[in-house]
Amino acid sequence: MNGLYKTELIRRRGPWRHAEHVELETLAWVDWFNNRRLHSELGDIPPAEFEAEYYARTRMQATVPTPTRT
Repeated sequence: MNGLYKTELIRRRGPWRHAEHVELETLAWVDWFNNRRLHSELGDIPPAEFEAEYYARTRMQATVPTPTRT
């Protein structure tokens, strides 16, 4: 993860003016990485969307009544 961060953000977008500039850009990069990037292993959808769909499916499965024996 550190290598990816350094390659995609630190080296590509520098030079940096000061530490605060790096911190703000890091926050934006982490938001993009966790919420908006397209992930090929997830069907080219963002991780946040995949997670929301997963939990929606899990909730629907939990609310389906199971048949009981009589």
